[in-house]
Amino acid sequence: MSERNPAGEIRLHRFHGGLRLRHNKQVACRYPLERLPVPEQLIVPLLQHRGAPARCVVEPGQSVLRGQLLGDLPDAAGRGARVHAPTSGTVRAIETRAMAHLTGQAGPCVIIEADGEDRCAPAEGIADALNAAPAILRERLRETGVVGLGGAVFPTYNKVQGTVRDGVQGDGSIHTLILNGAECEPYIACDEMLMREQADRVLMGAELLRRAVGAQRVLIAIEDPMNRVEGALRDAAVPPGAVPAEIVLVPAIYPEGGERQLVQTLTGREVPEGGTPRDLGLLVQNVATAAAARDAILDGQPLIERIVTVTGNGVRDPRTVIARIGTPVARLIEAAGGYTDDVARLVVGGPMMGYALGNDGEPVVKATNCLLALSTDDVRPTQPEMPCIRCGDCATACPAQLLPQSLLFHARARQWDETEALGVNACIECGCCDFVCPSHIPLASWFRYAKGEVQARHRERAVAEAARERFEAREARLARAKAEKAERLARRKQKLKDDADRKQQIAAALARARNKAGSAGTDG
Repeated sequence: MSERNPAGEIRLHRFHGGLRLRHNKQVACRYPLERLPVPEQLIVPLLQHRGAPARCVVEPGQSVLRGQLLGDLPDAAGRGARVHAPTSGTVRAIETRAMAHLTGQAGPCVIIEADGEDRCAPAEGIADALNAAPAILRERLRETGVVGLGGAVFPTYNKVQGTVRDGVQGDGSIHTLILNGAECEPYIACDEMLMREQADRVLMGAELLRRAVGAQRVLIAIEDPMNRVEGALRDAAVPPGAVPAEIVLVPAIYPEGGERQLVQTLTGREVPEGGTPRDLGLLVQNVATAAAARDAILDGQPLIERIVTVTGNGVRDPRTVIARIGTPVARLIEAAGGYTDDVARLVVGGPMMGYALGNDGEPVVKATNCLLALSTDDVRPTQPEMPCIRCGDCATACPAQLLPQSLLFHARARQWDETEALGVNACIECGCCDFVCPSHIPLASWFRYAKGEVQARHRERAVAEAARERFEAREARLARAKAEKAERLARRKQKLKDDADRKQQIAAALARARNKAGSAGTDG
């Protein structure tokens, strides 16, 4: 549980490393949230979450309604997230397209030609949701394709399932729900605008998630510059019978919005290596995820739109908008006044963890929280990489308390076992080490590459282990079959021997009987 100071406020703690970056959010908060018109064509990727792509359930030429299922769960175990149609129209094609996703890879997409009517598929909320069983609430999250909207896009159903026994509130597995509203990237303001203008949705979603996981307490963490957000949350209506959420202002230190860093800030406890906040009795969800959960549970609305910040010196009129999933990025840029003359780069996400887009024809997906248009003055010229001077600044800044110098040495030498042993999988790819490195070494890129290689080796080992187990199982099966055959043959031989013995015994008995009968006749 969180500690409190004498005033009754939650005592905050400091995580290792991090950076204080310039706050550039307010430029995108000058206007109210604006819902963009539905474009004529939408590109809906079937992979908008961590895991395998959703399994396509439509075909070209088929008519669809807003909210209709396009992609079902990819496996029988229920992992992954469903994908739904953002509007009504006709499926024109199912093809591979580039997509603005964390993987930066191309993937299968459903191309929908909108009919302009935006007709909705039948949808119904859960009656008396505040008193519904946790299993019913969790199942609705699965049905509607809700994922984490803070950037990780982990399927929410997979994250909350098993946190409470069916029909039993508060079994002790999760005692605190933390809503993460600490947008630590310097430009991203979509969560801030959501909490400013739709605080009621956030609080209702928080209460529904609390009931879905059986928690007894709710914390909403926001950055200390978000004064208007704090007021909006405190003034918002509390759902009937809800546990009042505690609003906690945390320092604007990057990457405090990271799940592990936020847990340490609020509780002073570290998430175990290889574990999750759940090991500490905590569940962390983004505030936008809570709002999406509210819409899914109360209205039956699938996740088909999201709030996106469009900002940077490369657009004329930055703002934060609501866009349907599948909307081409170019439409959002148009809504922000279009590009400036000196635009140089378009980035999805923030300047620290975002990645450059190849073109603005790629679609908005569930993971798209920000479009950052950088001008030529914003983009630093590529500096030549210099040898490491062993200054240690990267280790000082690393929030995961890693040793970037040693990791880099082993990664460059392709010594993956040593790299893994040094904790490369704990790297959150925040870019703090890149930011402070005086030698301009792309450390985060090296660690991202190393993590991929380590994971690939694990997959190869898993495949080899599965092959070994199959081989051993086959050998055992053949050995059993051979032993069973030998046993059957031995039994058969024994049976033949027993039959022969019985026949000999019968013949001997008959012979004795005949002899006895013959002797009796002679005596008579």
